[in-house]
Amino acid sequence: MPKPIVNLVTSASQPRLAADDAGLPDALADRGIEPRISVWDDPSVDWSQGMSVVRSVHDYAHQREKFLDWAESVPRLVNHPDVLRWNTDKHYMLELEKRGMPIIPTTWLEPAAGLSKHQLHTRFPASGDFVVKPAVSSGAHDTGRYTSNDARSRQAAIAHATELLAEGRTVMVQRYLESVDRRGETALIFMNGLVSHAVEKDAMLHGPFRQQADAPEEVAHPRHATPAEWRLGESARTAIHSYIKSRIGRDEQLVYCRVDVVEGDGGQMYVMEVSLVDASLYLSTTPGAVENFADAISVRAFW
Repeated sequence: MPKPIVNLVTSASQPRLAADDAGLPDALADRGIEPRISVWDDPSVDWSQGMSVVRSVHDYAHQREKFLDWAESVPRLVNHPDVLRWNTDKHYMLELEKRGMPIIPTTWLEPAAGLSKHQLHTRFPASGDFVVKPAVSSGAHDTGRYTSNDARSRQAAIAHATELLAEGRTVMVQRYLESVDRRGETALIFMNGLVSHAVEKDAMLHGPFRQQADAPEEVAHPRHATPAEWRLGESARTAIHSYIKSRIGRDEQLVYCRVDVVEGDGGQMYVMEVSLVDASLYLSTTPGAVENFADAISVRAFW
């Protein structure tokens, strides 16, 4: 009986996968699977063979429609192409908020509004630090942290937002939570709907300054999430599946789901982000995580 094939989908800039996924091919092979590392926009790849799992596709943000067209052409792709379309635009946070998820209050600046520099200025917070980022991005690319009461920093924020809007990209403005500097964010990782592990991510935006196009290096450490964090993660998963069902008419099991949560002022917990596309799963930081992911994939591969 031939081995099931699993295509681990990556980008041309990471032709051997991201370093965090380096142990995954061997773990799949140990489970009787033939792993293949394939670049998503390589025309020579035959995607009709086996199942495809999206991994290191960090270049999708600047060619999103091309990436989504490719995803819809792949016969057996996880996570599902409709899920990828939804999750590659951070407007998905509005859907989670409608379903009861606490998200960081966000001001959305749309290109079609034609906002002037003065109008941008009035939409930034009057005090404290804040973040400017595009609604379509991978990781912390094109994201900046600024200080409201520093004139040069505020002008840099206006220039940043103006540049993104001129490119036709929606801009998100969020107050920076100081608690991130003290204790970072917590990433909760689920695989096939089951709890796998959690990590603490160090603060990435050490500002105030304009973040360059290259994302800063991410540093994560394994940790035991609190019961409150896991409850919020499970609530977020419930909201995600509720939306998926409303979108495609049925529930769709997610082979991986990462929910980032953060504690704000007064102990208020927020969902910072949900990653269902090119999520780093921090497989190299936590013992057993690679095995958990390989098990989750193999269950799907042998269906």
